[in-house]
Amino acid sequence: CLAKEFSSTSSATTVDTVTSRATRNGVAITKKDLLNHEDLAGDRGMIDDIFDETYKEKEGPKPPFRYVWRNIILMSLLHLGAIFGLMLIPSAKIQTLAWALLCFVVSALGITAGSHRLWSHRSYKATLPLRIFLTIANSVAFQNDIYEWVRDHRVHHKFSETDADPHNAMRGFFFSHIGWLLVRKHPDVIEKGQKLDLSDIKADKVVMFQRRFYKPSVVLLCFTLPTVVPWYFWDESIVISFFIPAILRYTVGLNATWLVNSAAHMFGNRPYDQNINPRENPLVSLGALGEGFHNYHHTFPYDYSTSEFGWRFNLTTAFIDLMCLLGLASDRKKVSKEVILARKLRTGDGSHKSG
Repeated sequence: CLAKEFSSTSSATTVDTVTSRATRNGVAITKKDLLNHEDLAGDRGMIDDIFDETYKEKEGPKPPFRYVWRNIILMSLLHLGAIFGLMLIPSAKIQTLAWALLCFVVSALGITAGSHRLWSHRSYKATLPLRIFLTIANSVAFQNDIYEWVRDHRVHHKFSETDADPHNAMRGFFFSHIGWLLVRKHPDVIEKGQKLDLSDIKADKVVMFQRRFYKPSVVLLCFTLPTVVPWYFWDESIVISFFIPAILRYTVGLNATWLVNSAAHMFGNRPYDQNINPRENPLVSLGALGEGFHNYHHTFPYDYSTSEFGWRFNLTTAFIDLMCLLGLASDRKKVSKEVILARKLRTGDGSHKSG
């Protein structure tokens, strides 16, 4: 099960380069082999996660915030419940804590290996059994159904750090972390999202089945199952069973994902492209199973590993590799070392020299 590398030999016309020295008329010049992002994206059958250089924000005042009070109240109650769950940890059985951790990892993989790397970026292919597992895991995570998650994430990449970005980090840490869920979307987010090509997602019957039955799947998989297992199998208190494996685990999972939108867009170095905001943030990667290598990911969104470092701080990459070994995944997309180095030299902030 080999990863498919994108290198300087790809048919291309622009953007990333592999540089070499040549001589013309006795003068040393730089020769460039060009690597085209759109050609590579086309190889996956989609280009809607490639940044759109032509987008321009509308002139004039920004639209006012329109608060979504239902979300504000629910998120406040959720985080209060998570604090209560933290206080219950000393009273919980070790099996319950282990179960909560397992639920966290499964739910995180539903986002990282599922909604993100498989469906949003098509960076590898998954068989039907794996797609079913990742869909179930995605419902455990409860971060919108796969279709809606993919739509918002592709818009985020295509119009990153602009008014059309759902969690535009230029509007501050709080907005990009959770605030974007507490207010109505900017009109440009809605407009651009409606114009995306999501035919690949609509054609996936597993994804559309989840979308049709999303609410009951969340009630069952995000809240009921995590609560019932410790209560039924090892006589854990129903209060502890609900507030630790369900509420606390869910809240931690949300914030781990949100940190990719906030902290990984603000704190860290930019060894691949200093002209964009996303950063390399290993701490975020620890919590988000490998999603904190964000400068790399926004530079090469089609790489299945979202990093050049393989399994380092990247449990999701290890999971995909395991699935490939088992024959459940295939066609992993990977950027060649030559292209990565060339991009560092051309647009990076120089931090790779000391890293």
